[in-house]
Parts: sequence; structure tokens; C-alpha cells
Amino acid sequence: MESGTTELSLPGLDVTPERAPQPDGERGRWIERGPSGKLMLFAGRSHPVLAQKIADQLNIELGDVKLKTFANGETYCRYRESIRGADVFIVQTCYGRATNDFLWELQIMIQAAKLASANRITAIMPWFPYSRQDKKSAPREPITAKLLADVLDAAGADRVLTMDLHAGQIQGFFRIPVDHMTALPLFARYYRETLGLHGEGVVAVSPDPGRAKMATKFAQMLDADFALMNKQRPAHDVASVTEVVGDVQGKVAIMSDDIIVTGGTLVAGAQALHDAGATKVYACATHGLFPDDSLERLAASQLAGLAVTDTVPVPELDRPEKLTVLTISGILAETIENVFSDESVSAIFAGENQLF
Repeated sequence: MESGTTELSLPGLDVTPERAPQPDGERGRWIERGPSGKLMLFAGRSHPVLAQKIADQLNIELGDVKLKTFANGETYCRYRESIRGADVFIVQTCYGRATNDFLWELQIMIQAAKLASANRITAIMPWFPYSRQDKKSAPREPITAKLLADVLDAAGADRVLTMDLHAGQIQGFFRIPVDHMTALPLFARYYRETLGLHGEGVVAVSPDPGRAKMATKFAQMLDADFALMNKQRPAHDVASVTEVVGDVQGKVAIMSDDIIVTGGTLVAGAQALHDAGATKVYACATHGLFPDDSLERLAASQLAGLAVTDTVPVPELDRPEKLTVLTISGILAETIENVFSDESVSAIFAGENQLF
């Protein structure tokens, strides 16, 4: 008897074909392509593991750049090979207590590339810091996300690649192109294919009304129902759930968000969903920052499982059993190739990379 299910093709998640080896059979220093010049990939010191995974996907070596910190705390940068006329891609994800150090290192790398006559400079920032400071929530507050956009432009960046911004208007803060990627199809494939969670009996839950559009799209990818929670923040990094809107009784609930910091939203949400009758509660978020004891709190919560990506490094020794880390290196590599060859980035996601 034939199965009633059909295979779902999710945008941007086709298996990346193995790259052809370089003409000499060895990995090259860069990709060279006709009039487009050459593609060179460099890494800051924030996430070398992700940068190496991207290089492996592109079948090239990471570029040679010297980075060091002087005794007085100043950062030094020098490219140890010629980048004249090259399309330079710099991988730097700025997180944790070293956020500002990594940010300043990125600005220095951008300016050094500019002065070395690079053709185009693209800052690859999988996690865009200060993205939650995208508006004035109280008098005399800054809009720090706008300031960061101005600083990247002033340093000499020609383009920014980032993933799952906290708010769509951040793209409008820039005077240079911003390519926005999303990990939502990656999570959908994980829950469908790895955990078998889709269809009837599953409900995709938005942690707050502001993420409702994204959660609705996520529900469509899973052929699931949709629900949302009303949330309040009595203080910074503190969340409380006031009510669950939608039917979760007897269903497996999957919360989806863009970022986890303290985990307060997910812990409170998991408890509220259990109280509303959900049989199991899973959660996923693109950026897992996990400061202090947040991983321990999440491990002790009502969550049956938690999935994040490697936009921010999560040390393996600190990962609880219920935490799964999915790599976004394939998405980033394909996006880099399309930017380099002046092809569409939204085509990778079938036009579904603007979820705001």
C-alpha cells in the first residue's frame, strides 16, 4: 500500500554537491572565476571552526592573515598574501564578553583589506550583535544596531552577510547591501527527517506576537498547526508568559525563536505549554549565546529537546544531552558563491529568506 505522505522539498536545503578539486588535485588558496576575479576567505579569531567548515565546503584554504593583541590591549592585523583585486570575505561572529573586541577586530580587518586594494569586502556576521538594540525603548537610549551599521560602512565594508536578524528594519540601517539568510528550513528538515515531527499532532509555537509570521511559516514547513504565547519582560533578560493562544492540548509543541540568551523565554514557555496540555515541548533558535548558567537552566527545564545552529560556538563539553547543534556552513558557503558570482541569494531559499 502506497504511503499517503509526499517528500517535502524545503528551500535552500538541497544537498550541496561535492566541489570539484582544483586543477592540480589539491585545495587552492582561492577560487578564480573569469572577470569576477578571485574569491578569498579569511577568518577573525571569534569562530575559526565555522570559518574552516565554510572553507571546506568551498574547497579552498583559509587566507593567511596575522592577528594579535598587543600587551596594551590593541589589535594588530596584517594580510600575509596579496589580496589586490580580490573579493574578500571575512568571517567574524561577535558574541559574549568579547563582543566589542571581536567587533573592533573586524573593523580593523576590513580597513586593512580596503587599504590593500581588495576589490570587494564582505563581512560575514552570522550573529549580528546589538540586534536587540534596534529602537529606543526608553528616553535617552541609543539605537546601537544603527550605530554598528554606520561603523561597518565607515570601515570600508561593501556588503554584509548575516542570518536571522532580530528585526527586519535593521537591514534599513545600512547604506550598503545586506544579504539576509535564515536557518528556518534547516530546523524544519531536522524536525521532519531526524525526529519525525510533522503533520497532525504537532504545533509550531511563536514565543511572542512579534515572531508570529516566522512561526506561521515554520508551521507550513512542518504541515503543523500554529499557536502563540503572550510574553512580558519585567526586566532585561527576564521573561514571563501570560497566556497561550491556540490549541496545544495533546500535541507536541515546537517553539522557534531567533536568539537564546538566558533562556528565560523558553523555560517559561515550556512550562506554560505543558500546563496548557502539550505532551512534549521542543525548541529551536538560530543563535545560542548561553551566558553563565543558562545551559544548566535549560537542561533542567521542561524542554524535551533544544536545537541551535553554530552561528555562535557552543563548547562540546558544556552541551547538555538534550542540546543539538546544526551547522550553517553549507548555507553560508552557497551564499558566498552566489555573491561572488553576482547571482541571486534569495534564490537559495526560494525567496523565503525575508520572514519578518
